[in-house]
Amino acid sequence: MDSFNKQLGFDQVSNQKEAIMNQVKQEAAVVNARQLIEKVNDHCYEKCVPKPGSSLSKGESTCFTQCMEKYMAAWNVVSRQYIGRIQHEQGQQGLADGM
Repeated sequence: MDSFNKQLGFDQVSNQKEAIMNQVKQEAAVVNARQLIEKVNDHCYEKCVPKPGSSLSKGESTCFTQCMEKYMAAWNVVSRQYIGRIQHEQGQQGLADGM
């Protein structure tokens, strides 16, 4: 059966599809990273830098660092929960399709 699939080009199509899916996943990860950085900057800058100047004070820098760490930790928790939910739903869908 494998040789039949190879003759019809299914392996090549499958490899191309997998490569495209990987590229889409990578692009989505880059978009998510950019969104995270933008949101952290917006949120933490507003919170920690009441009067912008030419440089951050020690207190502003500490506040900004702690805010970023908390925001990123929360982002990670939400991301893990979201991924888990998607995987669970895909598993449930797979079970339903198998019936």
